[in-house]
Amino acid sequence: MVVVDDDEDIRFALSMLLSNEGYQVLEANDPKQLARIVAQQTPNLVLLDMNFSRDTTSGGEGLEVLELLTQQNITTVLMTAWGNIELAVKGMQLGAADFVEKPWNNQKLIELVDKHVLSYPQATKQRARNSAVKAATKMSSWVAQSPAMQVLESMIEQVADTQASVLILGENGTGKSLLAERLHHLSSRHSAPLVSVNMGAIPENLFESELFGHVKGAFTDAKEARKGRFELAQNGTLFFDEIGALPSAVQPKLLRVLESNEFEPVGSSITHNADVRIISATNANLNDMVESGAFRRDLMFRLNTFVLSLPPLRERKEDIVLLAKSLIDKFSVKYKKNNLKLDDEVVELLNDYRWPGNVRELSHVIERAVILCRENIIAPSHIMLSDKKAPEDEMDEGVLRSLDDVEFDMITHALKKYQGHVSKAASALGISRNALYRRLEKYQLNKEDFEIE
Repeated sequence: MVVVDDDEDIRFALSMLLSNEGYQVLEANDPKQLARIVAQQTPNLVLLDMNFSRDTTSGGEGLEVLELLTQQNITTVLMTAWGNIELAVKGMQLGAADFVEKPWNNQKLIELVDKHVLSYPQATKQRARNSAVKAATKMSSWVAQSPAMQVLESMIEQVADTQASVLILGENGTGKSLLAERLHHLSSRHSAPLVSVNMGAIPENLFESELFGHVKGAFTDAKEARKGRFELAQNGTLFFDEIGALPSAVQPKLLRVLESNEFEPVGSSITHNADVRIISATNANLNDMVESGAFRRDLMFRLNTFVLSLPPLRERKEDIVLLAKSLIDKFSVKYKKNNLKLDDEVVELLNDYRWPGNVRELSHVIERAVILCRENIIAPSHIMLSDKKAPEDEMDEGVLRSLDDVEFDMITHALKKYQGHVSKAASALGISRNALYRRLEKYQLNKEDFEIE
């Protein structure tokens, strides 16, 4: 195995420890020296520090080295301080087998090395693992136990096996692309391709080429002919993600194809038929965009024959733990963990949190927890949330209340606090006594109702 660290003392300590356990240890003080070693022989394990001469905190060099080692199927264990735990998590996501914290516990380090050396993945084993990960990713992660999702499920049953265009609405991270996949697989087009395209990521000058393809020589960089997304999705489904980000200048071009079901590759005069079903998704309010002139009304009508709204995770509390368990199964395969379970306190944390990032945020939290978990119980220390428990009276994101409702609540709260004393309540509210009396009349409130006898 190879120990890679720019600190000579750390290399010496690890070499002594592992040599006493019967391992043959080579040392490298930087990525270049490691590259020379790997060029001559394939180590069965690399203990890799994350920071070298270029800097001491970002871990950028370590991640670059990790990427090269992963491409060569060399098992890599990262060495990092607890303060850089996010870096270790990122490394695990990029292919590291494990990580060890500095300063390390000798016995735990030896056990960790034993585990990975004894299960050294040859190329065939690595390919099998990759296949397992892909299979796990394809597992059904669609959870719909909550009332809000049950309503959506009934709508999906009605629209899935039709040719109607579907517009999926929802906040970031709610799973709009997953819903698009579900609609496709439940349709009669499921045996044909599902082709996704992020509409906001296409430069305006490449829009036609990206969607409709081009012939060789159609423009300066067109050295080879290329099929567009419409042709690739023929007889299947074309998913326009982030349709609200579509530049206004290219909206008419898309509308023309959707109206005629025909297109020509750039540089060609041959007309192709577009037999595709269109599914779109956005977190934007298209109606507001239409009113402001940012989105064509006729294009919106072509896209929203049927509208499905994905509820945010905070409105489907019954699904949170079920989703978490599904994600644990998925990431357990990826990181070779077995029989992981949620601590009861973790269940409470997950249910109390408001999940502003929705299912995507939950996925990130669970993946990180699986990486950090050393035993078989995911504990509260593994669940890193920006706000463990939101205040009960915090307003739901995206839920707007009328000013009258807010004013009514503030007035009743102030009167309760000051036991019906109008002057004190008015002062706390920043208004005059007369202004407060007018509002009491408006809301048909009596200050006597708040007085304590």
